[in-house]
Amino acid sequence: MTARRTLRTLILATIASPCLAVAGAAPDPREAPEAVVQVYGARAMGVKGWFAVHTWVAVKPTDATAYTVYEVIGWRLRWSDSALVVRTRQPDAPWFGSAPELYADKRGPGVDELINRIDKAARDYPYAGEYTLWPGPNSNTFTQAVLDAIPELKAVLPPTAIGKDFPYRGEWSGLTPSRTGVFVSLGGYLGLTVGWIEGIELNFFGGVLGLDMRRPALKFPGIGRLGMPLIQ
Repeated sequence: MTARRTLRTLILATIASPCLAVAGAAPDPREAPEAVVQVYGARAMGVKGWFAVHTWVAVKPTDATAYTVYEVIGWRLRWSDSALVVRTRQPDAPWFGSAPELYADKRGPGVDELINRIDKAARDYPYAGEYTLWPGPNSNTFTQAVLDAIPELKAVLPPTAIGKDFPYRGEWSGLTPSRTGVFVSLGGYLGLTVGWIEGIELNFFGGVLGLDMRRPALKFPGIGRLGMPLIQ
């Protein structure tokens, strides 16, 4: 490993440490029959990883023996007409060497109904056949679209999830995903979000600068979240 790669790994590990998913963040299906919904992200491959993450949603219905992961992978469009991937895999496994971060975790009664809505939202995603690294639609646009369908999860993607603010529904203003605030967006290039769950976020050409008042933290482009973790 080169000195540059070593430095990059140390910097990103320090930044992400409050949210890093510890081993076993996804409960073993053989030991935990309850339904589970989790949202993960990890630093993207290559140079993109300096400033952005790739995100995905994982679900396990009650008594299921494996997890189903929903994500968009842009390079699939080189040989397929859809970048949407729905597959069985370990949700808390590293993403091409990058340690995953856990952004949301909900288990137990009522989660099976959320899983049904997640599956529908994923399969109804309107940009499965398109992928634009910046400002979107990309993998983070997809994850945000799925989260919009389940506001009960109260999940918030980090400022490094570039593309989450892309207006995939064509709306320039409206309620935030948690329904606790409002947003305005100029095509994903400029925008402002103010909500109790989302906090205050200023989107400037994909970079997010913001403040989380509910779980005190500062949000910075490229760096991510500094303060209390998204979940305990």
